[in-house]
Amino acid sequence: MLLTNKKIAIIGGGPGGLTLARLLQQQGADVTVYERDADRTARQQGATLDLHDESGLRALTEAGLLDAFQAHYRPGADKLRLLDGQATILHDQHQEPDPHTFGHAHFRPEIDRGPLRDLLIDSLTLGTIVWNSQLLDLAPTTNGWQLHFAGGLTASADLVVGADGASSKVRARVTSCKPFFTGYTVVEGNVYDAAQHAPALWALVKGGKVFALDGEKSIILSAKGDGSLAFYTCQRTTENWVHESGIDFHNLGQVAAWFAHDFASWSLVWRELFATEAAYFVPRPQYCMPLDQQWSTQPTITLLGDAAHLMPPYAGEGVNIAMLDALELSLCLTDGRFATLQEAISQYETEMRRRGSDVAAISIESMEQLHSPNAVAWMSQVMA
Repeated sequence: MLLTNKKIAIIGGGPGGLTLARLLQQQGADVTVYERDADRTARQQGATLDLHDESGLRALTEAGLLDAFQAHYRPGADKLRLLDGQATILHDQHQEPDPHTFGHAHFRPEIDRGPLRDLLIDSLTLGTIVWNSQLLDLAPTTNGWQLHFAGGLTASADLVVGADGASSKVRARVTSCKPFFTGYTVVEGNVYDAAQHAPALWALVKGGKVFALDGEKSIILSAKGDGSLAFYTCQRTTENWVHESGIDFHNLGQVAAWFAHDFASWSLVWRELFATEAAYFVPRPQYCMPLDQQWSTQPTITLLGDAAHLMPPYAGEGVNIAMLDALELSLCLTDGRFATLQEAISQYETEMRRRGSDVAAISIESMEQLHSPNAVAWMSQVMA
């Protein structure tokens, strides 16, 4: 096997990196995951994720984790309600039968990000993850890489996989391509104990999702299994809007005032999201890697997931394509088709870039449509 006597370093402990670690360990590879979080509980995990039969679920099946997923997924969390800014329900999937189940190409079961991450962590050999390891830099050596982390930790690896997300440190060692700003900014938030702190919206989401579209702006809500309500607002902005606005997104009053101004024509019910201290908010300008990006394959380093093909979240494919990257990379590295690591990585990267470009194009188109004057009609057609 190409990985015999090789030390593999995966930078980033998200679903993509953890899936790759699991798949490689199944083949006997020596894998270490370096994760910047202090431990598995250090950071609030995001909204629910829908996994797809041909990508995320396929990767879990190959990793021997489909039973674990079925024990933790949330039936009904995929049901969606389409609303306008006045909170009028325009389309309600809760009123429709659900004929699909596992094994059907159109079945997209939902799981909270935290439980998905936990089941992947629990599948790894104890000690695989080195927590509190924020990568500062990596330098090439004769046969691999020297890794430098905050706090003085150093490590060496024969093969490095950058699974370190949108702000990847590894990316610059692979490609000079830079992400471009899409023209939109998301404000991500989470309301804890939503039944108490945002009761009207908690009832409206009904354990599933809400897409509210109006005035070329959007709010997406997702109920989480822990009783919290994850949400994303989105609107057109300048690239530097987060800084130019002067808003302190740790200050509830300032965030509430911004929302009341920019979403002034929307129903007052939406202001529940900004009416409690039991919430957090993070602004996220939306970037995307160039759809035509290319680079020369190297024999000891590569990328997966957002590190490779960052895109907005409006295709519903982010975690799925990252997990599929992990599966395809693991196969290229271990199934005996290739004589050298460089050949294996080249095949993987060629298909990964093509796949990423196709999905990113869909995501950009979906984002534009969701924030167009015709948004409701377009989304209604998608749901139908």
